[in-house]
Amino acid sequence: MMKLTYIPAAYITHSKGKYNITIELPGVKKENINLEITEQGFCLNAKGANFRYSGCWALAHRVNPEDVKAKFENGLLTIKIGLKEPLEGRKIEIR
Repeated sequence: MMKLTYIPAAYITHSKGKYNITIELPGVKKENINLEITEQGFCLNAKGANFRYSGCWALAHRVNPEDVKAKFENGLLTIKIGLKEPLEGRKIEIR
């Protein structure tokens, strides 16, 4: 039987120097999730009984792959990734 591959729903926000990411992975066990993070983004592969999830996401700001926390609970993978450098803006005078 051929397994179907889906791109999981991912919700990505950033605040206070971190990305906060939530990915929906219903029907998957924690031990069947593979998550890889680089400075530019992350890739995820996960296997269910007759399907799999696969996706890669590019992030707008460089992140620190050493500053990552991930938790899987009730079909939701929650990831927090620290930014490589703090985002600092410059005030622009508008005339």
